[in-house]
Amino acid sequence: MTENTVLKDDFIRTFSEGAGEPKAFTDLRIANWKSAGELSLPFVDKTKIDRWNFTKFDTYQAFENGITDEGLADKVASLVDLDNKEANFYVQVDTHPAKLQLSAELKAQGVIFSDIFTALKEHEELVMKYFMTQAVQSDEHKLTAFHAALVNGGAFLYVPKNVEIKEPIQAVFVQKDASLPLVNHVLLVADDNSSVTYVENYVTLDEDSKGVVNVIEEVIANRGAKITFGAVDNLSSHVTTYMNRRGHIGADSRIEWALGLMNDGDTINENVTNLMGDGSSGDVKTVTVGRGKQTQNVTTRVTHYGKASTGTILSHGVMKDKATTIFNGIGHIKHGASKSDAQQESRVLMLSPSARGDANPILLIDENDVVAGHAASVGRVDPVQLFYLMSRGISRSEAERLVIHGFLDPVVKQLPIEGVKVMLKEVIEGKVR
Repeated sequence: MTENTVLKDDFIRTFSEGAGEPKAFTDLRIANWKSAGELSLPFVDKTKIDRWNFTKFDTYQAFENGITDEGLADKVASLVDLDNKEANFYVQVDTHPAKLQLSAELKAQGVIFSDIFTALKEHEELVMKYFMTQAVQSDEHKLTAFHAALVNGGAFLYVPKNVEIKEPIQAVFVQKDASLPLVNHVLLVADDNSSVTYVENYVTLDEDSKGVVNVIEEVIANRGAKITFGAVDNLSSHVTTYMNRRGHIGADSRIEWALGLMNDGDTINENVTNLMGDGSSGDVKTVTVGRGKQTQNVTTRVTHYGKASTGTILSHGVMKDKATTIFNGIGHIKHGASKSDAQQESRVLMLSPSARGDANPILLIDENDVVAGHAASVGRVDPVQLFYLMSRGISRSEAERLVIHGFLDPVVKQLPIEGVKVMLKEVIEGKVR
């Protein structure tokens, strides 16, 4: 399946048992390693991925237990307020937990925030209840099975019933050695009538090594819960990435996504929100900038199962050089989800004649008594806007820069942590210049 000579069933069993993982999790790993060799790659509309490397690597590094005292690069430290004793954050470098901080107040309220393997050992029943059982199934295709077998990093966040966390909780995942595969799993569970804001970053410090990143993130909102989820992905051009973020939203619950998809390498970005309960809602805002020769497929799907559920999708992308990005926006109202509302908008701004951006809005309606709509456009920078700015003494390049920042701002301004927002603006600035 992977042509990796370093991995066999006995190797997986040895490192899993050596790390003290529960037997059920060890068995899950081994079963999925076998399945991964039999399953096919996922179907990705309008993007050929059969020659992309998602599974081949030379060296595998299992998760390293225990917080290390590893210094953080300036690029990472600027994202986290390390001196704030009330801040709540987790930093992982490759597969090593580097920093973890959770306030005494949140601990007293029963909030759990740790690396996912510590949570697995200390809260096995709770983690196993949700780990690839509701939002994502491990046998969906080759990459989900590969993930379940070889997961070697990630975080677990549990917010108990009726707990409202006012300050954001943050995670930073750092690739210091990109040659090591990063198979990262984030599991976020907001129990009944709770609320939380979670923000994360993926950063590559190694700009030279080729690498594989496989990320699955399961976001569970039980009845009456509210989750705000922000992210900035900034992995290097040599890294091939499979990124699967999926929300499972209960009755009268809400999730708000604000995603800055800024990877430079070939990437599959899959964001799915399943509105399971009556009165549930999901709002997805996504921005991306494609450059160089990279290929991206960005699929955003909101599926309505519950009655009177509401889903909105807003995707803005900027394409330059010879980059190609396919935007698939899918709103699906299932039979039985009456009185639901599905809306989406995809806009692509082209900066180069050699770049390609496709916006594909799709509405699938299996029920009467619903509201649905979509809009999509692909075009170049508005010459009227440029003319207006240049008439005020601004150079053409500076005018284009201002238009682009304004075009992407609807998502940028949604990020709730100022340091992360500044970082996203800087990444955008570096990409569009």
